[in-house]
Amino acid sequence: MSAGGRVALVTGAARGIGAATVRALAADGWRVVAVDRSADDPRLPYPLGTTEELHAVVRDASDGQGTVVPVIADTCDPGAMVAAVGQAEQRFGGLDAVVAAAGVVAGGVPLWEMPDAELRAVLEVDLTGPVVAARAAIPALLRRPAPRQGRYLAVASAAATRGMPGLAAYGAAKAGVAGLVRGLAADLAGTGITANAVSPGSTATPALDESARLYGLASPEAFADQHTVGRLLEPGEVAAALVWLAGVGTGGITGAVLPVDGGLAL
Repeated sequence: MSAGGRVALVTGAARGIGAATVRALAADGWRVVAVDRSADDPRLPYPLGTTEELHAVVRDASDGQGTVVPVIADTCDPGAMVAAVGQAEQRFGGLDAVVAAAGVVAGGVPLWEMPDAELRAVLEVDLTGPVVAARAAIPALLRRPAPRQGRYLAVASAAATRGMPGLAAYGAAKAGVAGLVRGLAADLAGTGITANAVSPGSTATPALDESARLYGLASPEAFADQHTVGRLLEPGEVAAALVWLAGVGTGGITGAVLPVDGGLAL
């Protein structure tokens, strides 16, 4: 079912799951504000999404129709995120869903050996970022008149429930995301707005490439052995779950963390 012109804001939009979610929402008829830092983080040893990648996603998703707009913003900056939400309201007249998909990975060593800067980057981007997105966007979701069908969505990880060596900080941040959506679901009771997350397994993204490097693996394909489906997930598969949860037919689901993990948690 088409979204009928509903409006979403997606973070981490330049590549990976965020980019796939922008494309999938646009294909379903959503108007989208695509947000990304579009710059490297000096605290991290691998490159992040670029301005060129963000604009390419927007071009592909909007097909010249102006239904997807790029916003360069640090997702951990409250002022920048409020401004991005303001663009959604000014450009498209309101906001119906926010998808906090921006994320990074770092570690590869026991927590007590992890460099302080990397630790802060993981906790800030992977947990503070979704919190900032909620605080910036939920007031806009509430500004929609009742009865409303607002959606707060975030990307957690199988690492939220499964201990992974060298990734304690990452797992802690993603477990925090799971707790965040449960708390938000309680806060949003009776508003018509739901809060949920998806929990991906090993997904073919640049972040998984970095995870393979941290573990000294020749290829990220090695992670496929952990999945009962016998392969890595594609970003579009995770995006499909997010688009489904964003739809008006899922109002009975809130406070949930939906596994999209290829059977990793089994």
